[in-house]
Amino acid sequence: MKFEVKAGDINKFKCDAIIVNVFEGTEKPGGATAAVDSELNGIISAMLKKGEIKGKAGDVIIIHTLGRILADLVTVVGLGKKEEFDELKLRNLMGDAVRQLRKYNCLKVATILHGGGSGGLNAVTAAQAIVEGVLLGSYRFNKHITRDDEERDIEQLTILENDRSKLNDIELGLEKGRIMAEATVLARDMVNEPANYMTPSIMAEIARSVAEKHNLEITVLGYREIEELAMGGLLGVAKGSRQEPRFIIIKYKGDHTNTGTVGFIGKGLTFDSGGISLKPQEFMADMKGDMAGAADVIAAIGAIAELKLKLNVTAIVPATENLPGGNALKPGDVIKSYSGRTVEVVNTDAEGRLILADALSYAVKQGISPIIDLATLTGACHVALGDMYAGLFTNNQEFALKVLNAGKTAGEMLWQLPLPQEYKELNKSDIADIKNSGGRYGGAITAALFLQEFVEDKPWVHLDIAGPFMAEKNKGILVKGATGFGVRTLIQLAMDLNN
Repeated sequence: MKFEVKAGDINKFKCDAIIVNVFEGTEKPGGATAAVDSELNGIISAMLKKGEIKGKAGDVIIIHTLGRILADLVTVVGLGKKEEFDELKLRNLMGDAVRQLRKYNCLKVATILHGGGSGGLNAVTAAQAIVEGVLLGSYRFNKHITRDDEERDIEQLTILENDRSKLNDIELGLEKGRIMAEATVLARDMVNEPANYMTPSIMAEIARSVAEKHNLEITVLGYREIEELAMGGLLGVAKGSRQEPRFIIIKYKGDHTNTGTVGFIGKGLTFDSGGISLKPQEFMADMKGDMAGAADVIAAIGAIAELKLKLNVTAIVPATENLPGGNALKPGDVIKSYSGRTVEVVNTDAEGRLILADALSYAVKQGISPIIDLATLTGACHVALGDMYAGLFTNNQEFALKVLNAGKTAGEMLWQLPLPQEYKELNKSDIADIKNSGGRYGGAITAALFLQEFVEDKPWVHLDIAGPFMAEKNKGILVKGATGFGVRTLIQLAMDLNN
C-alpha cells in the first residue's frame, strides 16, 4: 500500500472513498465533516438527527455521494466520547473502516487527520495511529489460497490536511506508523505460516533476509555448533524432530560509543506437539504459532534498524520443533543446560522454557543487559489474563516500568504478575538442580521463576504472550489469526531507550 500526505480539502479530492468522523453525542458536524456534509446537501446532519449516525466508537457508516463530490463514497467513522478518545481507538476505528471499504473494492482512499484537532492528538501521533490502523486492519494472509478473491486491497491512502504547518509532522508520523505496522505484518506472516513452511531452517533464512535488508550482523548456528556449545535444552527438545535446530543471533549496532546492548529473546518453537507429553488434538494446529516470540524479535530488530535508533540491540532466537519420536525427550529425563545447571524434564510439553534457558544464559555470558524475552509460554497465563493481555514478570521494577509504558504507548496490553520467590519450591527436583514444571497451580509464575534461574542478576522482563498472540475474529487492528503482539512494544521500548 502506498501512502501520501497532501494539503487540501477532502471534499475536493478525487478518489474512491473519503473518511471523515463524528464524536458520540454530536448534533451537528464540524470541521472537514461539516464541509463534506454541506456538499452532500446535509445528508450527514440528517442522519445524525435521525440517529442513523451515532458516532459511537467503531461505528462505520458508508454513504454513496451520487456524484455530488469527487469521491464515490463517504465513510463516517465514530470516534466515541471525546473525553475517552485516544490513539488506541483511532488505530482500531481505522482498521474497521478499511475492512468495510474493501467490500466496495475501493483502491484509492483519502482521510482527514482524525484526532488532530478537537481530538487532542498531536499530528505525529494521529498520523502514526492512522497508518498502523490501515495496514494492520487490512492485513490478510492468503498466500496459500489459489482462488481469486472478490475483494481487492486498498492500493493508496492519502492523508489530507489544510494546515500546511502540520505536514512535516504528519509525514514523520506516517513513516513511523508504516515501519511499526510493516514489522508487525512480517511477524504475522511468520506465525500464520503452516509449520511445514516455517521450519527452524526457514526461520533462519527469513532472519538472514531481514539482516541483509537492514545491514545487520547475523550468525546462525546449526546442530554441530549448538552441540559444541553444549546447549542441552535446545538439543534435548530438538531430539524428537528430523528438522535440525537453529540458534539465531542478530546484532544491531546503532551506538558505537556505548558497549551496552539490549537483548531481545524470542521463543522459536516452529511446531509444538507437546512431545511425548502429547497435547490434546483440540487447538494443536495453532501450535504452528509457538514461535510468535521469535517472529516478534526478528521483525522488531529490522524495524529498529530502519528507524536508525541510537542504541545497540541483539536479538536471539532458539528455534526447533517439539515432536514425539523414538529419540525424543522422555518425562523423567535429565538434561544439562548451557549454563551448566541440570534440569529434570517432568513434562516434555514444558519445552519452551528449556530452549529459552539456553538463550538467556547465552545472553548473560555475552554481557547483554537488560534482557526481555517473549514467549507463548503457558496456557496458565492465557487462562489468567484472557486474549487481550500478556503477562509481565520481572526481577527489576525500573526496567519493567519502561516495558509497561512502551506497551501502553504501542496499544499492546501488558499486566504485571507477581514473582514470589516462595514459589521456587515448586520447581525443586529430587534428582537434578531444577525441574521444568512446577505443576498446575500458578503455572505462569513457576515458568517465569524457572527462566529467572538463568538470567543471574541482569535486569530482565519476561512477557508471556500465550493469550494475545492469536485473534479469534476481526476487530479493529486485529485480524483473525496471528496478531504480531509484542512487535510494536519492542520497537517503542527501543525508541524510549533511545531518548
